[in-house]
Amino acid sequence: MKGLYYRAGATDAEPKFVIQDTTLPDVLGHHQVRIQVKACGLSPLDLQLLRDVGIQRDLIPVGREVAGVVLQVGPKVSFFQRDDDVVGVLPLDSPCSGLCEVVDIDEYYLARVIPVHKGGSDLLSVVLEETGGLGVDIVIDSGVCLHEEEEEMKKFLPHKHDIISVLGVGGHWVTSHQDLQLDPPDCRLLHLKSASVSFLNPEAWTSSSSQQGRYLHILKDIVEKMSAGILRPQPEEALPLYEATVAMETVQRHPQKKAVVQL
Repeated sequence: MKGLYYRAGATDAEPKFVIQDTTLPDVLGHHQVRIQVKACGLSPLDLQLLRDVGIQRDLIPVGREVAGVVLQVGPKVSFFQRDDDVVGVLPLDSPCSGLCEVVDIDEYYLARVIPVHKGGSDLLSVVLEETGGLGVDIVIDSGVCLHEEEEEMKKFLPHKHDIISVLGVGGHWVTSHQDLQLDPPDCRLLHLKSASVSFLNPEAWTSSSSQQGRYLHILKDIVEKMSAGILRPQPEEALPLYEATVAMETVQRHPQKKAVVQL
């Protein structure tokens, strides 16, 4: 079977992605789950982070966010069984590409999923209405619009002032924007709310054993809310495997974008 990989040695400015043949071991580990991948999300590689944590390979697997069906479980797996629908994130040091037809993953990186209704809504615009004007305790963004003139990004990302505005007193904003800049009025509004800001590094959840339980709890809670129709995401249009290399090159150049490949 084939998977998508980043070829080491290429410059960061011009990343080189290739599709390579790969194989899985004959025997599963005690707590491993073998899943047939149905779809894989493509996110940009943080090459500097990989170097910082000492991951140096000729071929670095690409595609870590996977959804699929359980084919086989290890002898000590307790959470899953054959034919379960699952979603999960491959760890940073995983040798597998999520774009392989079949991947092995530790059970602690997976959650159960239930089919959800299609549809979407702008959650940000109705937060104050839903909370009676009190705001929310915590906001976790997947990107943020910093300037009003970023018209193209405004279609998909909330503005930083809107996020601060929906925080309740003592609220907490967790941002994935690495270069977040706040103007004095924004800082003043945070101060009046006694609110705070912190940065989200997704790799910290899967690289720290002490955080894995919390990560799975959050993932499970999100899936349950999706199944109940409380959260209604707007999924990206799935791409075929033969377009994976081009899609990944686009994602790498534009970190705000994400692509999903259907196998």
